Amino acid sequence: MSKQLKNVSHDYIRYANCWEDADILLQALKIEPKDRVLSIGSAGDNSFSMLIGDPELVVAVDINPVQLNLIELKKAAFKELNYLEFLQFLGFNDCEDRWQLFLKVKKSLSSELIDFWTIRRKEVEDGLIYQGKFERYFQLFHQKILPLIHSKKRIAQLFEQKTPEQQVQFFAKKWNNWRWRMLFRLFFSKFVMGRLGRDPKFLKEVEIPVSTFILQQAKKHLSAVECQNNYFLQFILTGKFNTALPHYAREENFEKIKSNVDNLVVFHGLAEDAFKEHQDFNKFNLSNIFEYMDDELFKTVSENLASNGRPKSKFAYWNLLVPRKMSDVVSEIEQIENTDENYSSKDKGFFYSKFNVSFKP
Repeated sequence: MSKQLKNVSHDYIRYANCWEDADILLQALKIEPKDRVLSIGSAGDNSFSMLIGDPELVVAVDINPVQLNLIELKKAAFKELNYLEFLQFLGFNDCEDRWQLFLKVKKSLSSELIDFWTIRRKEVEDGLIYQGKFERYFQLFHQKILPLIHSKKRIAQLFEQKTPEQQVQFFAKKWNNWRWRMLFRLFFSKFVMGRLGRDPKFLKEVEIPVSTFILQQAKKHLSAVECQNNYFLQFILTGKFNTALPHYAREENFEKIKSNVDNLVVFHGLAEDAFKEHQDFNKFNLSNIFEYMDDELFKTVSENLASNGRPKSKFAYWNLLVPRKMSDVVSEIEQIENTDENYSSKDKGFFYSKFNVSFKP
């Protein structure tokens, strides 16, 4: 994958939050004691969530060292802070002096990481969950674009409790006006998203009209009652997690993650390179890494992951704009079709086209 991302910058926080739904991820992978998990790092959120199942090891892997530094900082926050301080430190709750909390957190950081975050003091003080390029992209949308479409009152009404029929009617009659469709298509176009949100290299394999696809995904979700408590959607439209929190940040999960947090380690490099240092994985959270690969590389990486997974391994991953199924390119991998549990219909990451779970017999 290195040639695919050769000119992608890795010197800043790209994602301050994981934008994949940990609830369906955990439901699919069913983490248990003695499991060894390879997890795409990103902001670390879903890697921390894996610790709920008491796994033997979780390796959070990322090619961006800044993302790994963020994960290490969150790990230290779990170790040194109580739950309320944790929420204040990361930015979920208001805080008068986050730097004082950092002085507590740094007890569990290396000298190199202390120096790294000291240089970036403003990012810490402003709340880490708002500091990624992707989060700033959404902030620009709700601060500059959305006010041209809807009032704060109308936005609040979207999240009010309604029946399924009322939600459909609200979206059709109150929300889905011409300004919403026009400005949404402009802001979430391939060009704007590539420059302000993600990176043009990440969209190289995309062949479908990006903004049209995402608009249709938004239409389906905003017309459904599931949108009313979707914390991802709340962040996108209001700039905050209002009525719900990501899985790793919920109070009921905090102490369990805290007690297991030393079972999480980071690895700098490509997912397939992690096998040089860690082996015997049987659960894989692959985020949407296949999105960036051409067909040849997708096959090579899939074969590598499959060959290094234990028998009965599970692989979970998302498709966004590029359809990819490991079972299409690796004969020993089987796709688990969700006949009993339609994960995609529950997915709070409504912009994804499909959530895949594959199995190695």
